[in-house]
Amino acid sequence: MRGHPMEISDWRRKIDELDEQIVRLINQRAEAARAIGELKQQSNLPVYEPQREKNVFDHVQRSNPGPLSDVEIVDIYQRIIDVMRALQKRDK
Repeated sequence: MRGHPMEISDWRRKIDELDEQIVRLINQRAEAARAIGELKQQSNLPVYEPQREKNVFDHVQRSNPGPLSDVEIVDIYQRIIDVMRALQKRDK
């Protein structure tokens, strides 16, 4: 492909590869959230921790190189955290 512009099919193949990596990473994050959920349960701590969520949102915004805006990154992470919180509640 060197020297030739990438075609739509090339970009789609790249997106498929990136999606596979993203799925693996989200599942690794879920395993970590599940482990934290178990520790919270043992310590009688609440699943919902608004300050921790705010810290996560602040962190992902600081880590965001673009092209997505900080608002868009936070939108994505709000959904991820909702799913992780549901996982922690489900595993009780």
